[in-house]
Amino acid sequence: MDSFSLAASALSLLAGIGIFLIACKMMSENLESIGSDKLRAMFASASKSKLLGVVIGAVGTAAIQSSGATTVMVIGFVSAGIMTLAQAATVVFGANIGTTITAHIVALGMFSSDAVSTTAIFSALTCVGAFIAERSKRDKARTIGGIITGFGMLFVGLSMMSSSMEGFAQLESVRAFLASIENGMLLILTGAVLTAIIQSSSVMTSVAITMLVAGLITLDQGIFLTMGSNIGSCVVSVIASITSGANAKRTAAIHLLFNCGGVILFVIIGQLIRVFSGGAVSLGSIFGGMFPGAPQTQLAVFHTVFNVLAVIVAFPLTEAIVALVTSIIPEGEESEEQSPAITHLRYADVNMLATPVIAVAQVKAEIAGMAEVAIENFDRSLDIATSLDFSERLRFQENEDLLNNLNREIVLFMTKLLNSKLNEADHDYLSKAFHTVSDLERVGDYAVNIVEYADALAGIGQRFSSESIAEIEEARSTVDKLYASAMDAYVYGNRESKAQAFALEEKMDELAERMAGNYISRIADGTITAEVATRYLSLSSDVERIADHFTNIAKTVR
Repeated sequence: MDSFSLAASALSLLAGIGIFLIACKMMSENLESIGSDKLRAMFASASKSKLLGVVIGAVGTAAIQSSGATTVMVIGFVSAGIMTLAQAATVVFGANIGTTITAHIVALGMFSSDAVSTTAIFSALTCVGAFIAERSKRDKARTIGGIITGFGMLFVGLSMMSSSMEGFAQLESVRAFLASIENGMLLILTGAVLTAIIQSSSVMTSVAITMLVAGLITLDQGIFLTMGSNIGSCVVSVIASITSGANAKRTAAIHLLFNCGGVILFVIIGQLIRVFSGGAVSLGSIFGGMFPGAPQTQLAVFHTVFNVLAVIVAFPLTEAIVALVTSIIPEGEESEEQSPAITHLRYADVNMLATPVIAVAQVKAEIAGMAEVAIENFDRSLDIATSLDFSERLRFQENEDLLNNLNREIVLFMTKLLNSKLNEADHDYLSKAFHTVSDLERVGDYAVNIVEYADALAGIGQRFSSESIAEIEEARSTVDKLYASAMDAYVYGNRESKAQAFALEEKMDELAERMAGNYISRIADGTITAEVATRYLSLSSDVERIADHFTNIAKTVR
């Protein structure tokens, strides 16, 4: 009978953990989706101050119910160069505070009366959310339904875990085994390993709370398991950083160092309390005395205090921690065997596809970088055409090859990203981004045409006149200004810059018409030959089309 009961309780526990994990993922994905723009803006603003970074990390993690997702976002921002290591460290600190909200939600669900439990009430939200998600026609409403469903499923999973613990509690062999585990370091290791396996500290803490309420473990044992879960939670960030650059690995190292440091700090504090009290007082007895009769609250509050105090200690040491991980993980040169995507993409990381809110931001960063290459080659092509100096020809060709590679790899990344759960705004942005990448690739093609005109002129021993070069330089200046305005509008959503881009595009159209008219008069008065005039006309047309492509980028801004 005992064996049957043990198997039934174990299966119920596994089912509860599975439902809890799915619920966490459902809530996290839908919360990210509905607030992606706000999340990007919020995390980007972490650069304003270190303290703000902690607050943003805490609030952001509490909002999306996943410290792992927050840490992965931070790694994405660091990889994209949007956030420094010091800023990333403070957000990671805050994320550890924000993740404790789940323990308090679980603790709330563990309260019950003779009439009805809070778990039953919140579990009913699963049906409400599912009804909204299935019946609604609007994406936003379906997303909200998904959030409500996930929240309700948290308590369904919690209920199953709680029931399994009650089953375990009736087995004397299980109670005796758990009671025999008194070694704190072993419990910390157990919590770390189990959390690393399920990749969720929230689940591990929730299991510890249900075990505590069922009387299977003491509060001190639950505290050690909870501290171990903090270490195990680092596996998500470590995995996300493996194929990324040095700064991403450093961010994961900061997360691991901070969490391990917090555990070491509290183990020392716990030992000192025992020594000075002659073994009469422990961390468990302190928190147990604060909330008598509410073991779930005792452990949830410890989890929060543990992380808050760890942040208070680590916060003044932020720069020292950054310096330490920087010395441990130096900048490494890229391997020649790396794939083209790793070689050419500076910001986009396939690991971030699981976090669309960051992956979309990385796409924008990649496109902005591609635009820099395109305008550089445009200017270089005009330098070659006006001077017939081909010393930069190799560099020009390298940039053209880079544009072609970026075109292919960004499109591939975006194609994969479209299969993720995106909100309407991000989906709309990606749909337009395919055209933007194509526009930039076409800018490169027109620059190639301009260099070919230079080749043709050099082949016949002729060049553009000084008057023609002056007009080309005017066109260059106009396009460079248009590019700057278009990209300012694209990256920052600046409406004034978008209007400036349109005005400059009209100016370039007028200039192209004037250049086309002038070449006819110069042929008539013998200033230039027909061969030179033909190339000049083609060049003016290509420059005008390049201006159109940069304007197209500005047009994508809503």
